[in-house]
Amino acid sequence: MELKVEGLNLKVRNSWHDKVAEERERLERHHASLVHNLRVTIEQTASHKEGGYEVRLIVGVPSDTVVVKRRGAAVSPMLVDAFDTLGLQLKELQRKRRQSHKNQEAGAAGSAGLGVIKNVSPYESYGFILSDDGREVYFHENSLKGLVIDELSEGDAVTFGEAAGDKGPQATWVRTA
Repeated sequence: MELKVEGLNLKVRNSWHDKVAEERERLERHHASLVHNLRVTIEQTASHKEGGYEVRLIVGVPSDTVVVKRRGAAVSPMLVDAFDTLGLQLKELQRKRRQSHKNQEAGAAGSAGLGVIKNVSPYESYGFILSDDGREVYFHENSLKGLVIDELSEGDAVTFGEAAGDKGPQATWVRTA
Protein backbone atom coordinates (compact mmCIF):
# COMPACT_ATOMS: atom_id res chain seq x y z
CA MET A 1 0.00 0.00 0.00
CA GLU A 2 1.33 3.37 -1.01
CA LEU A 3 1.26 5.93 1.83
CA LYS A 4 1.56 9.71 1.71
CA VAL A 5 1.34 11.92 4.80
CA GLU A 6 1.15 15.66 4.27
CA GLY A 7 0.61 18.73 6.39
CA LEU A 8 -1.14 21.87 5.25
CA ASN A 9 -0.32 25.09 7.12
CA LEU A 10 1.74 23.09 9.65
CA LYS A 11 4.65 20.69 10.10
CA VAL A 12 3.63 17.08 10.69
CA ARG A 13 4.86 15.95 14.12
CA ASN A 14 6.72 12.69 14.64
CA SER A 15 4.03 11.46 17.05
CA TRP A 16 1.44 11.89 14.29
CA HIS A 17 3.66 9.96 11.85
CA ASP A 18 3.94 7.17 14.44
CA LYS A 19 0.16 7.10 14.95
CA VAL A 20 -0.43 6.97 11.16
CA ALA A 21 2.11 4.13 10.83
CA GLU A 22 0.40 2.20 13.64
CA GLU A 23 -3.05 2.66 12.09
CA ARG A 24 -1.70 1.79 8.63
CA GLU A 25 -0.39 -1.54 9.94
CA ARG A 26 -3.82 -2.32 11.38
CA LEU A 27 -5.44 -1.35 8.09
CA GLU A 28 -3.06 -3.61 6.15
CA ARG A 29 -3.80 -6.54 8.45
CA HIS A 30 -7.54 -6.29 7.90
CA HIS A 31 -7.83 -4.90 4.35
CA ALA A 32 -4.49 -5.64 2.64
CA SER A 33 -5.91 -6.75 -0.68
CA LEU A 34 -8.45 -3.94 -0.87
CA VAL A 35 -6.43 -0.76 -0.24
CA HIS A 36 -4.05 0.39 -3.00
CA ASN A 37 -3.01 3.78 -1.69
CA LEU A 38 -3.61 5.97 1.33
CA ARG A 39 -3.18 9.72 1.64
CA VAL A 40 -3.36 11.34 5.07
CA THR A 41 -3.70 15.12 5.15
CA ILE A 42 -3.50 17.06 8.41
CA GLU A 43 -4.50 20.68 8.07
CA GLN A 44 -4.44 23.52 10.54
CA THR A 45 -7.61 25.50 9.99
CA ALA A 46 -8.30 29.12 10.85
CA SER A 47 -11.71 28.32 12.35
CA HIS A 48 -11.85 28.23 16.13
CA LYS A 49 -15.34 26.70 16.04
CA GLU A 50 -14.04 23.50 14.52
CA GLY A 51 -11.13 23.12 16.89
CA GLY A 52 -8.25 24.15 14.67
CA TYR A 53 -7.36 20.91 12.82
CA GLU A 54 -8.81 18.80 10.04
CA VAL A 55 -7.72 15.24 9.26
CA ARG A 56 -8.54 13.73 5.86
CA LEU A 57 -7.97 10.13 4.83
CA ILE A 58 -8.25 9.45 1.11
CA VAL A 59 -8.06 5.79 0.20
CA GLY A 60 -7.86 4.31 -3.28
CA VAL A 61 -9.62 0.98 -3.62
CA PRO A 62 -10.46 -0.88 -6.84
CA SER A 63 -13.04 1.13 -8.81
CA ASP A 64 -13.65 3.55 -5.95
CA THR A 65 -12.24 6.13 -3.55
CA VAL A 66 -13.14 6.35 0.14
CA VAL A 67 -12.78 9.67 1.99
CA VAL A 68 -13.00 10.26 5.74
CA LYS A 69 -12.80 13.73 7.32
CA ARG A 70 -12.55 14.69 10.97
CA ARG A 71 -12.28 18.12 12.61
CA GLY A 72 -11.24 18.87 16.14
CA ALA A 73 -8.69 20.23 18.57
CA ALA A 74 -6.37 17.20 18.98
CA VAL A 75 -4.88 15.41 15.98
CA SER A 76 -4.00 11.99 17.49
CA PRO A 77 -7.56 11.15 18.67
CA MET A 78 -8.91 12.36 15.32
CA LEU A 79 -6.50 10.04 13.50
CA VAL A 80 -7.68 7.06 15.55
CA ASP A 81 -11.33 7.98 14.99
CA ALA A 82 -10.81 8.55 11.26
CA PHE A 83 -9.03 5.20 10.82
CA ASP A 84 -11.75 3.42 12.83
CA THR A 85 -14.40 4.96 10.58
CA LEU A 86 -12.35 4.05 7.52
CA GLY A 87 -12.15 0.44 8.71
CA LEU A 88 -15.93 0.30 9.09
CA GLN A 89 -16.46 1.82 5.64
CA LEU A 90 -14.07 -0.70 4.06
CA LYS A 91 -15.85 -3.59 5.81
CA GLU A 92 -19.17 -2.32 4.47
CA LEU A 93 -17.67 -1.93 0.99
CA GLN A 94 -16.39 -5.52 1.09
CA ARG A 95 -19.78 -6.75 2.35
CA LYS A 96 -21.59 -4.98 -0.49
CA ARG A 97 -19.16 -6.40 -3.06
CA ARG A 98 -19.60 -9.92 -1.68
CA GLN A 99 -23.38 -9.49 -1.73
CA SER A 100 -23.24 -8.16 -5.28
CA HIS A 101 -21.09 -11.11 -6.31
CA LYS A 102 -23.52 -13.56 -4.65
CA ASN A 103 -26.46 -11.90 -6.38
CA GLN A 104 -24.71 -12.17 -9.74
CA GLU A 105 -24.01 -15.85 -9.15
CA ALA A 106 -27.59 -16.44 -7.98
CA GLY A 107 -28.86 -14.54 -11.00
CA ALA A 108 -26.86 -16.72 -13.35
CA ALA A 109 -27.64 -19.97 -11.53
CA GLY A 110 -31.17 -19.03 -10.56
CA SER A 111 -32.55 -17.50 -13.73
CA ALA A 112 -36.31 -17.40 -14.17
CA GLY A 113 -38.04 -20.50 -15.40
CA LEU A 114 -41.58 -21.26 -16.48
CA GLY A 115 -43.71 -24.11 -15.23
CA VAL A 116 -47.00 -25.26 -13.81
CA ILE A 117 -47.93 -26.35 -10.32
CA LYS A 118 -47.78 -30.17 -10.29
CA ASN A 119 -49.04 -30.59 -6.76
CA VAL A 120 -49.41 -28.46 -3.66
CA SER A 121 -49.73 -29.44 0.00
CA PRO A 122 -50.96 -26.35 1.87
CA TYR A 123 -51.03 -28.10 5.24
CA GLU A 124 -47.37 -29.12 4.88
CA SER A 125 -46.47 -25.70 3.35
CA TYR A 126 -44.79 -27.02 0.19
CA GLY A 127 -45.41 -28.17 -3.34
CA PHE A 128 -43.79 -29.10 -6.65
CA ILE A 129 -43.56 -27.26 -9.95
CA LEU A 130 -43.31 -29.12 -13.25
CA SER A 131 -40.83 -27.07 -15.25
CA ASP A 132 -41.03 -26.55 -19.02
CA ASP A 133 -38.24 -29.08 -19.49
CA GLY A 134 -40.12 -31.77 -17.48
CA ARG A 135 -38.26 -31.58 -14.17
CA GLU A 136 -39.94 -31.42 -10.77
CA VAL A 137 -38.84 -28.42 -8.71
CA TYR A 138 -39.64 -28.24 -4.99
CA PHE A 139 -40.94 -25.01 -3.45
CA HIS A 140 -41.81 -23.94 0.08
CA GLU A 141 -44.47 -21.39 0.94
CA ASN A 142 -41.71 -18.99 2.10
CA SER A 143 -40.59 -18.70 -1.53
CA LEU A 144 -43.99 -17.45 -2.73
CA LYS A 145 -43.99 -13.81 -3.85
CA GLY A 146 -47.28 -11.93 -3.81
CA LEU A 147 -49.41 -15.03 -3.22
CA VAL A 148 -50.47 -17.45 -0.54
CA ILE A 149 -50.10 -21.22 -0.78
CA ASP A 150 -53.88 -21.67 -0.33
CA GLU A 151 -54.42 -19.67 -3.56
CA LEU A 152 -52.40 -22.16 -5.64
CA SER A 153 -53.91 -25.16 -7.38
CA GLU A 154 -52.63 -27.83 -9.77
CA GLY A 155 -52.14 -26.55 -13.29
CA ASP A 156 -51.51 -22.88 -12.36
CA ALA A 157 -48.81 -21.31 -14.54
CA VAL A 158 -45.88 -19.86 -12.59
CA THR A 159 -42.46 -18.31 -13.07
CA PHE A 160 -39.76 -19.23 -10.59
CA GLY A 161 -36.11 -18.84 -9.71
CA GLU A 162 -34.21 -22.07 -9.26
CA ALA A 163 -31.25 -23.12 -7.15
CA ALA A 164 -29.70 -26.41 -6.14
CA GLY A 165 -31.21 -27.66 -2.89
CA ASP A 166 -30.14 -30.46 -0.56
CA LYS A 167 -32.34 -33.01 -2.31
CA GLY A 168 -32.47 -31.58 -5.82
CA PRO A 169 -33.69 -28.42 -7.54
CA GLN A 170 -35.74 -26.00 -5.49
CA ALA A 171 -37.43 -22.70 -6.21
CA THR A 172 -35.96 -19.64 -4.51
CA TRP A 173 -39.02 -17.58 -5.49
CA VAL A 174 -42.35 -18.31 -7.16
CA ARG A 175 -44.80 -15.90 -8.85
CA THR A 176 -47.88 -16.44 -10.95
CA ALA A 177 -47.17 -16.18 -14.66
